[in-house]
Amino acid sequence: MNPRPCSPRQACRLSPPAIVCSLGSGLDEIHEALAEGRRGLTTDDAYTPGRPLPLGRVTAPLPPAHDWPADQRSRNNRLLAAALARLEAPLRRVLAAHDPSRIGVVIGTSTSGIAETEGALARAGEGPLPDSFRYAQQELGAPARFVAERLGLTGPAYALSTACSSGARALASARRLLLAGECDAGIAGGADSLCRLTVNGFASLEAVSDRPCTPFSAHRDGINLGEAAALFVVEATPGGIQLEGSGESADAYHVSAPRPDGGGALAAMREALARAGRRPEEIDYLNLHGTGTPHNDRMEAAAVAALFSRPPACSSTKGLTGHTLGAAGALEAAFCWLALDAGFLPRHVYDGHFDAQLPALPLVTRAGSARPRLALSNSFAFGGNNAALLLGRHD
Repeated sequence: MNPRPCSPRQACRLSPPAIVCSLGSGLDEIHEALAEGRRGLTTDDAYTPGRPLPLGRVTAPLPPAHDWPADQRSRNNRLLAAALARLEAPLRRVLAAHDPSRIGVVIGTSTSGIAETEGALARAGEGPLPDSFRYAQQELGAPARFVAERLGLTGPAYALSTACSSGARALASARRLLLAGECDAGIAGGADSLCRLTVNGFASLEAVSDRPCTPFSAHRDGINLGEAAALFVVEATPGGIQLEGSGESADAYHVSAPRPDGGGALAAMREALARAGRRPEEIDYLNLHGTGTPHNDRMEAAAVAALFSRPPACSSTKGLTGHTLGAAGALEAAFCWLALDAGFLPRHVYDGHFDAQLPALPLVTRAGSARPRLALSNSFAFGGNNAALLLGRHD
């Protein structure tokens, strides 16, 4: 493949997103849930017997996988297949317009097909793993390989796994493929499915709430978990909703805890603004990482206060969907896309008791008129993997 040089100012247009999450099945339904602040959480103890937890579970029917190759049969890939079906129109156009070797695939994930490994181990007991099990189901590269093979693409195809910033980093990486001239178009986003590993892992860290989470509340006590897939077609064409800039940083402060002063988060936001040639005061909406844990919310509020003299309208949508981990960065970029395209601000849902020990944030707690043009979306992860995406509406 011969890279084609391009201008560093080249456009990076995001198609209407394909979203599979707990808020609904179509973009109109999801838009309505975001605008009204309608939670998509259900409570059960499927992953934590005896301890029911609120979870953002996808309840819409997913494509069956029984006739797929054995190494592709995972719930993660079924979420992606559902997303690809909802991306049909832009996919059909881009596949007709570009050589398959010039279309890339970048997918963020943290679980891949681990749920299928859990099921195989449960069935095996003390015996050998069942013949139906394939290790490739859980490989971190499996989601990107699945999308590329399903679409017949031969360009760059890879997955990123940086925990909760994976989906955002996948979009940033796809943008770089366009800017470097390695691809003419790409399919990018994230996917993660609920499984015992993540639910019990966060529970062991005492980071999970037994009630719907309340980001930035004085009473916040942890996250809810969820699952989702969100995909975009990414092209180097002007107009529409553009991924204007991205910023990434690595704290290397702690395995799971964020850097308390928010320095890494601040660096990521500043880089996204710089790459887009934008100033903080131009931002109309900020989608907060907002997990609802004491440390993360405190760190993010400090970073926002350091960047903005007057913070823009902001909200955390994890109170509606749960934290979808490796899919979250792509899912919340899709929510920003909807906000910019339809002209509204996603609601922040919590108990109304803002933590007075945090810098003030203008949370969107009620419906109102808005027509945002620029939106910044934050994604912060274990190990200090931070990412920020800046999206802009170009009429």
